Amino acid sequence: MGGKKFFHEVISLEEAKGRLFKAFIERIQTPIDSEIIDVKNALGRVTAQAVFAKFSSPYFHSAAMDGYALRARDTFTATEREPVRLKIGVDAHWIETGDPLPDGFDAVIPVEDVNLRDGFIEIYASVPPYNDVRPIGEDIVATELIIPESHVVRAADIGAILASGICTIDVRRKPLIGIIPTGSELIDASKIKEKMPEPPQLIEYNSAVLASLTTQTGAEPKIYSIVRDEEKEIKDAILNALKECDIVLLNAGSGYGKEDFTYKVINELGEVLINGVAIRPGKPFIAGFVNNKPVLGIPGYPVSSFLSFELFVRPLMEFYLGTKIQKEEKLQGILSRQISSNIGVDEFVRVKVGRVGKKYIVTPLGRGAGLLMSIVRADGYIVIPRGSEGFSQGTEIAVNLWRTREEIDNTVVCIGSHDNTLDVLYNFVRKHYPDVTLSSAHVGSMGGLVAIKNGEAHIAGTHLLDEQTGEYNIPFIKRLMPEKKVVLFNLVYRIQGFIVKKGNPKGIKGFEDLARDDVVFINRQAGSGTRLLLDKHLKELGIDPSKIKGYDRDEYTHMGIASAVLTGRADVGLGILSAAQALGLDFIPVTEERYDILIPQEFLDLSTVKSVLNIIKEDEEFRETVKSLGGYDTRDMGKIIYKN
Repeated sequence: MGGKKFFHEVISLEEAKGRLFKAFIERIQTPIDSEIIDVKNALGRVTAQAVFAKFSSPYFHSAAMDGYALRARDTFTATEREPVRLKIGVDAHWIETGDPLPDGFDAVIPVEDVNLRDGFIEIYASVPPYNDVRPIGEDIVATELIIPESHVVRAADIGAILASGICTIDVRRKPLIGIIPTGSELIDASKIKEKMPEPPQLIEYNSAVLASLTTQTGAEPKIYSIVRDEEKEIKDAILNALKECDIVLLNAGSGYGKEDFTYKVINELGEVLINGVAIRPGKPFIAGFVNNKPVLGIPGYPVSSFLSFELFVRPLMEFYLGTKIQKEEKLQGILSRQISSNIGVDEFVRVKVGRVGKKYIVTPLGRGAGLLMSIVRADGYIVIPRGSEGFSQGTEIAVNLWRTREEIDNTVVCIGSHDNTLDVLYNFVRKHYPDVTLSSAHVGSMGGLVAIKNGEAHIAGTHLLDEQTGEYNIPFIKRLMPEKKVVLFNLVYRIQGFIVKKGNPKGIKGFEDLARDDVVFINRQAGSGTRLLLDKHLKELGIDPSKIKGYDRDEYTHMGIASAVLTGRADVGLGILSAAQALGLDFIPVTEERYDILIPQEFLDLSTVKSVLNIIKEDEEFRETVKSLGGYDTRDMGKIIYKN
């Protein structure tokens, strides 16, 4: 045996894992190298890079209902007593769900809402612009993050990626796992005909089980021919498999009988790390390295074989692929806000889920039938039964998970103001901490502070400007939660301004232009810092918000504002420079504002929150990536602004 010492030492499960995983990380490149494949073949693969949308989806304004396309302005005088009559084929065109809107038309009225008479349709109530229309970018906005690095691609992801115009994707190569069944008594199941095998022959099936488990982990199995209990044959089989495989599993022969050669062969060819683990079943597990590749002796009993794979092989696949392997689970959570539904239908609502303190917080996502990204972003779904009108805030509700409970427990719940840096932060967190997820819900700065106050979030993004003091965020925190122990960190300073079409065709210069008759505005939702900034300037200038066309039409993200301008739904919106640059729009700066993140002190010691703060405070690549977006200053990134 080349002078190497034969040993037998049964060690604890913790020590066995520690030995194997430490040696694996030291000797093996992780994550594994990548390859470019067709998106249609990407199901179950792990992304090696983040995927950003190439095009918006939908990429044209389309009908959301069967009915008539028309111009909204033609209906503004319609009443029950004096209906508006539009001539079919001239001022109204029949349109079916999914059809593009004719040029010059900006709304659809459902067929059931009109009366047909003498080649005209009669309309009894005014129709707002973009009524029953799926606008460009309703589902996906060009350049937005679809899925991050270290993400296991799902069916919905494939649809979203293709919908955004991307046909190939960079994924981690599947580790090739060689499976060598050993035993002179074994026969291949495919060779069994009608006659039962003669004793002591046994049908070999463990290799199929191991191969299936391998496939479930995202790796690729290769089953080799059965090898007899002969030392030289086993040696040759291992060396042959190592020429092409990343890991070799030697099934059976790991015990201590006279025909069990696994330990001896690995010891002669390389180095044995583990020769017995104090578990039942699975005690005879062996692990070593040959030619700097793992060779694992998997016990022959089927339950031992299964358990050994779950305990030792599956974690190695996670190291190789840089991600956690998912299992379907269910849990009970607390609904973060009220959700309504119509009687008579079972509604399946996509949700985000995160553990905050001892509670699982469940936040509903977009519910539109065409919003594919709501599935991509969801952690699971809840069901509103047909006899219910919905659930009130605080209701305990069952969640069917699309992600594992471990992933949910490792989710940092971020609720508050939207900023493009959050997508970048999410990707960097996944890149460096593959078991941590950052879940971001965009409800506005004030909504974020309320979530922190109510114990429903770990982090809140906020940029609230106090009119009296001119200070950002701190006055609101003091008023809303004077007793709560919190820390306010700076993330970025950013430029807010007017997002306008290329060339600024409407000649927008300032807030006064928003009240012009020929200007259509798109607003942020009530409670957002951007909305408060707008209202502050309108108040100072004495501008009545009701005079601004579009003041009551709002979006929940800066990219939504930019998309509305790009696609013609609005002439101008108030947003950040990076959103304008992302979609090739022009920008008129208004002010620099401070965008902070608020964290309760009780969560600062959570490993998941520490992971996020580590990226913000220490990762220079993250800092430079944020700067490259445009309109950001990182001079105080990670600095404590306020502590209570």
